[in-house]
Amino acid sequence: MKNKIVVIGSSNVDLIMKMDHLPQKGETVTDAFFMQTYGGKGANQAVAAARAGGNVAFINCVGQDAYTPQMVQNYKDDGIDTRYVFKMNNVTSGHALVMIGNEGVNYLSVAPGANYLLTNDMIDKAMPIIEEAAVIILQYEIPADTIKYVLDLATEKNIPTVWNFAPARAFDTNYLSKVTTLMLNEVEAGFLAGTATIKTTEEAEKAARILLNLGVKEVIITLGENGAVYFSSNEKHTMPAYKVDVVDTTSAGDVFAGSYAVGIVEGMTIKNAMRFANAASGLCVTKMGAQPSAPMRKEIEAFLKENV
Repeated sequence: MKNKIVVIGSSNVDLIMKMDHLPQKGETVTDAFFMQTYGGKGANQAVAAARAGGNVAFINCVGQDAYTPQMVQNYKDDGIDTRYVFKMNNVTSGHALVMIGNEGVNYLSVAPGANYLLTNDMIDKAMPIIEEAAVIILQYEIPADTIKYVLDLATEKNIPTVWNFAPARAFDTNYLSKVTTLMLNEVEAGFLAGTATIKTTEEAEKAARILLNLGVKEVIITLGENGAVYFSSNEKHTMPAYKVDVVDTTSAGDVFAGSYAVGIVEGMTIKNAMRFANAASGLCVTKMGAQPSAPMRKEIEAFLKENV
């Protein structure tokens, strides 16, 4: 049985300011705490999956800047296969500016840099690792044409896909029939389904039914402190969130996605994979930073034992 989790997506250098409240228009907030870490939804999911016990390869495009060598080394330190992290000249890697206020709420701005240079040709070069995949994880911080190309390949080769539709932006919904598991938060689900931002599980189910009718096989909608819900044509699960002290919510969805993929590849039931992912996500929001907050497998298992 294949057990390789192939993550195709973005990486960023994160510049973080933690403050007691987020600034209003024209306001300067002083006395912030600064951290420089690494993020990007693709990289976050790869790190989360690796630390949760997955056999992970990362397909990504980085640039030239002082931060990039250490960023890539960190992936290697987590046991991630980086043979297909492509390095481009005369461009910087992706960068993100993150401001975090009280209760972990954040403002986020991203300069995509080399992330938008991840092309179909690079995907072709990475075919040896793609053909080993038990599942492919995608996000939406790389070009839409690359997403489509990967979905076409995965369909052709019968490889399951998890597409974390984040951040929300326009996409050809005809391609949704090629997605195995569509994973979104309440804002992203409302955007793609053409409904208002989702606030209840009933609204989540309404949006999920719209997406299922577009051809998606499974829909998972994460609802922050209200947990997560799963829908398919014949199955429904609701998984409440664990109660934790929230410090930073920046990569909660990414950690959920990476950990969920590990659970599915290991043969967990959907419900148990969601519980596993919820535990990882709950641990993640108790720490600062995207990748620094991704928990190790032993931490997730200990947390689950304490919160039966």
